[in-house]
Amino acid sequence: MPNLTLSDQQVIELVKQLPPESKRVVLLELAKDSENERELRMEYAENQLRNLCAEGGLNWDTMSEDERESFIDDLVHEDRQCNQ
Repeated sequence: MPNLTLSDQQVIELVKQLPPESKRVVLLELAKDSENERELRMEYAENQLRNLCAEGGLNWDTMSEDERESFIDDLVHEDRQCNQ
């Protein structure tokens, strides 16, 4: 079967022409792909956080939710002056 190259806009216009049930199938399939990608990104992010914690002598898996939030807050704002 030959490959067909379409622009994003062309794909959108084709999907718009589908009957409602077919549109629903397309939407559900896209949502499933998105969820799979989200899970992979979350897994990668957690592994990165575990590594950063280990570098600082911390254990991500034993930290409380508040400790995790504080750790991430410090990472995000590492360039700011901390009030102590």
